[in-house]
Amino acid sequence: MKYIMTWVLCCALVFVSKSQTISVKDQVSNEPIPTVVAHDPSTGRVLYANGKGQLDISSFADLEIIQISSYGYQTVRLNFQELTSLPDATLYLEKSNINLGEVVVAANKWRQNSDDVPQKIVTIAPSEIRFQDPQTAADLLGISGKVYVQKSQQGGGSPMIRGFATNRLLYSVDGVRMNNAIFRGGNLQNVINLDPFVISDAEVLFGPASVIYGSDAIGGVMSFETIKPGFSLDDETLIEGTIVSRFSSANKEKTGHADLQIGWKKWALATSFSSWDYDDLRQGSHGPEDYIKRNYVERINGEDVVLTLEDPALIQIPSGYSQKNFMQKIRFQPSNDWEFNYGFHYSATSSYGRYDRHNRVRNGLPRYAEWDYGPQKWMMNHLKVTHNQAGVLYDRVNLSLALQNFEESRIDRSLNDPIRNTQIEKVTAYSANLDFSKSINSKKFLFYGLEWVKNKVNSAGFTTDIETGEEEEGPTRYPKSDWNSFGAYVNLESKIHEKATLQSGLRYSWYGIESQFDTRFYPFPFEEANLGNGNLTGSVGIVYRPEESWVLSSNLGTAFRSPNVDDIGKVFDSEPGAVTVPNPDLKPEYATNIDLSLAKLWGDAFKVDITGFYTHLANALVRRNFQLNGQDSILYDGELSQVQAIQNAAEARVYGIQIGVKAKLTKNLSIFADINFQEGKEELDDGSTSPSRHAAPLFGVTRLDYQASRLRAQLYLNFQGERSFENLAQEERAKDEIYAKDENGNNYSPSWYTLNLKVSYPILDILQLNAGIENITDQRYRPYSSGISGAGRNFIFSLRASF
Repeated sequence: MKYIMTWVLCCALVFVSKSQTISVKDQVSNEPIPTVVAHDPSTGRVLYANGKGQLDISSFADLEIIQISSYGYQTVRLNFQELTSLPDATLYLEKSNINLGEVVVAANKWRQNSDDVPQKIVTIAPSEIRFQDPQTAADLLGISGKVYVQKSQQGGGSPMIRGFATNRLLYSVDGVRMNNAIFRGGNLQNVINLDPFVISDAEVLFGPASVIYGSDAIGGVMSFETIKPGFSLDDETLIEGTIVSRFSSANKEKTGHADLQIGWKKWALATSFSSWDYDDLRQGSHGPEDYIKRNYVERINGEDVVLTLEDPALIQIPSGYSQKNFMQKIRFQPSNDWEFNYGFHYSATSSYGRYDRHNRVRNGLPRYAEWDYGPQKWMMNHLKVTHNQAGVLYDRVNLSLALQNFEESRIDRSLNDPIRNTQIEKVTAYSANLDFSKSINSKKFLFYGLEWVKNKVNSAGFTTDIETGEEEEGPTRYPKSDWNSFGAYVNLESKIHEKATLQSGLRYSWYGIESQFDTRFYPFPFEEANLGNGNLTGSVGIVYRPEESWVLSSNLGTAFRSPNVDDIGKVFDSEPGAVTVPNPDLKPEYATNIDLSLAKLWGDAFKVDITGFYTHLANALVRRNFQLNGQDSILYDGELSQVQAIQNAAEARVYGIQIGVKAKLTKNLSIFADINFQEGKEELDDGSTSPSRHAAPLFGVTRLDYQASRLRAQLYLNFQGERSFENLAQEERAKDEIYAKDENGNNYSPSWYTLNLKVSYPILDILQLNAGIENITDQRYRPYSSGISGAGRNFIFSLRASF
């Protein structure tokens, strides 16, 4: 009898053990959903599925509500008993791109329901990333239809959000701040260092987010989460991987990617490698003639030779480049309460030409024989430790330690000049974050944390005589500098009513800079600069749901950007006839923002969401005319140039509206549309105003999406409105190299559209074919403020093998 009881007990334990592992699958295709997460709404704790869509929910045994969700599917809320009683331990999710609630990370660094977040957040789902198959992470952001992307060259991509860009936006990778001390006010290309093949989630938070993220988060936050290796939930080793090959005709793209994930019960590994090679980009055949550059420079037999492109002269030379990325992740979970994650990321581009600078002309000839960015490199080591245990101080805590290294360089040489100028910048960035979440009671949740960041900036400059090979030390772009910050924040979420949630937060930040200037090449009236300042920011917002089918939200928030090394210390030619010099006497700029959102759902067939916003920027850091040792002009690069510097010299106002519509026309056919309008005004020296440079023209996207069984096809239209000469920012009006000419011979940005088609179909169980035609009508177009035209008619083929 004793042996029988023991056997029965063992069987029961085995049954319970197995039943605590559930599989989550697509209701129609019966395919696993590897992107699914189980979420504890009371503490914010999250369980991630492995590659088979399996979840071990044993640690959630005491929960009344477990939320199972994946972007693009209906969210399911069940208790532990209901989940463990499912037939075959399998949960089937129904696809739905039309819903009000999602699980998001960007608002408080923890996964929480977007229903409780008063700010607008857009999620770009893994399924959308795989379907759209973007060439770069910058193009990935453009998928959202709500982020405008500027490019100065093919190897670039500078997002614009709500009238702000560059160092007024914040990038976060696996929760680590990517912004560094030399992020500039001009267009930034750092986002291309991220590998779109390994991004599992991408979110864009619109508006100020300085309470959680500190300096720079004025216009918004772009949060990227990379793939997390999954554990095996049985005795077999979990092995899965992906191999991708892609070709694009407009730039003769040759891309390859491979990743491998291996999971055991407590350990898991993920390894990824990607390689891209792009030739010079072909632009379209129908559009402004002003975008055609008919010559380029080559060094032949020791001489600079200006060569002429044969008609139709649509190839943009030089614009080709290549890139390689590597990622290694290690995950260890000794128990349900502890988890350790280590990530290593490395990215390096080749040198590549800055196309807009190659368009500059002097005396009827190209201004430069060379103007290249050197290899852009980024490396990150990141250790994240998570502890889950309900206690007095927290329910969950994350410790995040990161070391990043950045390298970039600029190489230029004037036509027929043997002297090449090279400047190399290196930044070492250390960061430590300690983030806590605590459930005070069923209606109040507390998020709080500490942050420390240190950047060390080293800059070198030298000149090379390309005829003799002799090198000499030259002026650097930046002073040798240390940039430090410390911050502490607290954010409280309160369910003040069964239909209303209030969020409020405060952050105190301190920033300091120590810089040493080299006066051997430029007669600066100072040799060092020491800045230090403290900043208090706050926000308060409310979400109100009068019914399940619609939601109202509003948020009032402040944000700031502390001067960085780029602001106080750089020397560069901002435009022909102007040179920017250091100004160590700077203060932070502050933003105040208010927005109001409404989202309404009609069944599962129609959704509309509208957000209006207004932002005021005080003490704005802008480039203005300046004097150096009493002189308003100096000789720079052989040309008498107006002296300018970054100064707290303006106020700016940006307002706008974002509208999104989703409609399910039939069971298989849906339509999605996004349109964005923003207007910005910036104060000038004489008290007048100028349009803001980074407030993009009207833009958006409309998509007609068809899905049936395993086939998906999408016809979509991207568009941008006109930006007339009168509505160009004052500093943009003289940039002949990037704009077209209107009927009066003035620079302007014409309106444009592209019609595109994408198709995806699994030709084998493990092999997926993606194909598409971008810019079907072969338009010659150039996104606003961009220095290079977009691709002409572009045929894309991609094969993805998954195992």
